[in-house]
Amino acid sequence: MSASATVSADQLVRIADTLESALSSSREVIDLVVTTFAAGGHLLLEDVPGVGKTTLARAMGQAIGGQASRIQFTPDLLPSDLTGVSIYARDAHDFEFHPGPLFANIVIADEINRANPKTQSAMLEAMNEGQVSVDGVSHPLPDPYLVIATQNPIELEGTYPLPEAQLDRFMACTSFGYPSAEAEAAMLIATDWSNPLDRVSQVCSAEQAADMRSAVRDVRLAGPVADYLVTLTRATRSHDGVRYGASPRASLHLAAMARARAFIARRDYVLPDDVRELAVPVLAHRLVLDDAGIDAGAMSRARSVVEDIVASTAVPRV
Repeated sequence: MSASATVSADQLVRIADTLESALSSSREVIDLVVTTFAAGGHLLLEDVPGVGKTTLARAMGQAIGGQASRIQFTPDLLPSDLTGVSIYARDAHDFEFHPGPLFANIVIADEINRANPKTQSAMLEAMNEGQVSVDGVSHPLPDPYLVIATQNPIELEGTYPLPEAQLDRFMACTSFGYPSAEAEAAMLIATDWSNPLDRVSQVCSAEQAADMRSAVRDVRLAGPVADYLVTLTRATRSHDGVRYGASPRASLHLAAMARARAFIARRDYVLPDDVRELAVPVLAHRLVLDDAGIDAGAMSRARSVVEDIVASTAVPRV
């Protein structure tokens, strides 16, 4: 790996370190967030309220010297509330575009399953194309761009479950979970009640972060590792109890995440272990089970399916 790439990898590790200083989440979850960011994807968090999801987004924006915004999804939210609107300017005798909250480097879409499908679909172009279209005009979004969407697995009355096509846009899915007993107790007895974001330092500029993501794409993926990755994704399509398995986009996302993990580890090549470690958070949320539901148990069953596939698939020697 070149000296410049090593510096970029070091910066990604420092971003994870500074996030850990502000959050009570496990390092494993924080590393997954940073890996998703480096891979150029978007993250779905299935979690209960009050575990630090918004703090995560703001901390991430602060660490890369970019902007962060939060959108609270509700049933009456309109697509224009996300994308922005064109307003007639009398002085200029023309319409001026006023960007919405999607125009930030880090966007947290809180409780996305509470918005109606029309509003949910307004995020698809933003997540997939890096732009939004308003009144027939396309407006590019900032680079780098990361959407961290949350779904509340409880209080499901009046919600609109994300369709499979939209779930497939998220590169990875995980859960913060509750903090450890020790971490929660430390919060209670702490004498320093300052804003946790005060402990987050800027590690790089947004431009440097965009360069890091470009460097990740240069990490090599050898043929045997690619075959192993495809074997895992194809196995989800024929596994007992699975109605619809992971799509070809899932294979692309798993490859991107594996490249990012290798890059952060200061390697210019992907190992099978990179694929194994990331298979569950990348593949599980895409599966549609025969006994599909929208409760937390359905996601747990999907994760178990992927874990079984990973455990039963031979690992190639490279």
